[in-house]
Amino acid sequence: MTITDNRTGESVEIPIVAGGINSAEWKKLLGNVWFHDPAYLQTAATSSAITEIDGEAGILRYRGYPIEELAEKSSYLEVAYLLIFGELPTEEQFKPWVHDITYHTFIHENVRKRFLEGFHHDAHPMGMLVSAIAALSTFYPEAKNISDEDNRYRQIVRLIAKMPTLAAACHRFSVGQPFVYPDNSLGFCANFLSMMWKIAEPRYDANYALAHALDTLFILHADHELNCGTATMRMIGSSNADPYSAAAGAAAALYGPRHGGANEAVIRMLTEIGTMDDVPAFVEDVKAGKTLLQGFGHRVYKNYDPRARIIKQTADEVFAVTGKNPLLDIALKLEETALNDDYFRSRKLYPNVDFYSGLIYQAMGFPTEMFTVLFAIPRMSGWLAHWKELLEQGQKIARPRQIYTGSGERPYVAIEDR
Repeated sequence: MTITDNRTGESVEIPIVAGGINSAEWKKLLGNVWFHDPAYLQTAATSSAITEIDGEAGILRYRGYPIEELAEKSSYLEVAYLLIFGELPTEEQFKPWVHDITYHTFIHENVRKRFLEGFHHDAHPMGMLVSAIAALSTFYPEAKNISDEDNRYRQIVRLIAKMPTLAAACHRFSVGQPFVYPDNSLGFCANFLSMMWKIAEPRYDANYALAHALDTLFILHADHELNCGTATMRMIGSSNADPYSAAAGAAAALYGPRHGGANEAVIRMLTEIGTMDDVPAFVEDVKAGKTLLQGFGHRVYKNYDPRARIIKQTADEVFAVTGKNPLLDIALKLEETALNDDYFRSRKLYPNVDFYSGLIYQAMGFPTEMFTVLFAIPRMSGWLAHWKELLEQGQKIARPRQIYTGSGERPYVAIEDR
């Protein structure tokens, strides 16, 4: 690409590498002229080898592996290893990885008794989770030593392992139930379901199909390139903050309804529609700009979200156990109506991963307040993969520039003269 500065007539040739151009080459011509790109719509803030998305083709790959193959053949803990270390583990690598995560699921008693139980009785589980993740940095002060590779590994294991424990603890506190300790004899998702639903039985054995479905959902949500939460993780991480503080910031970004609350919005929308017969009228209201169609379209995907196809199949497996969610018929009718309407097709509005995930979570018994928490549990592995990568890249501290649009210089006026 050849760029000419019309002010001076100077030109510079900039090679296009992997779909991007080096801003340092632009700076040779521009000097202190900045690109005005609110929300980073056309700015690559980093390079990464973790997740590849082709929004036009509807492709999602972790480290080169298609999401469809991973969802069908892999497990969440194997995918977490892949994201963080770059390769699928061998059997010799996977066994200690699973062991380490299994035996780091417990949380310090003070986190539960003095911290989590100090929240107001109606505290939102996600607000509690964000705070608890940040609090862990005070229990593991050695986490600040981010230059030590072995130390980084310990913090990565701790964060992945403790997320289900913290999440379940936040839920049970919010509904007035006692804390359930992790069961190291159970797998990752089965253990989480045990901590969520166990009452008085000596051992809670989750239904295999439900634990497997949750594992699949965790794979689908493990990473999604440089979204708002992940960008926050990298932004904070660039200051060399410990991973707990960075992850708390990422979780706080996820807490925002524009980021992690989409599946909850879908449930509210389907509930408000009410019946299948009301779907056509709702669609017309959407086309007239009177309401929004939740769970359709995506900032990146301009085709069918590849995760949505997998989730739809997973929904069938869950409903075979739990019984059909009464909102499912409305969802299917809404999808069919929208996909057969030129208004939505011409705008490339297709179902995304959030359209069916909330229905699955609801059928499994999770309250809507837990939906974003369920998102945060698997996304922790993606956040940590990006945190580890930026440290290995030696990235400078992030410092975006701004275009100042305020007042010019003006003299101070005493308050009595204003």
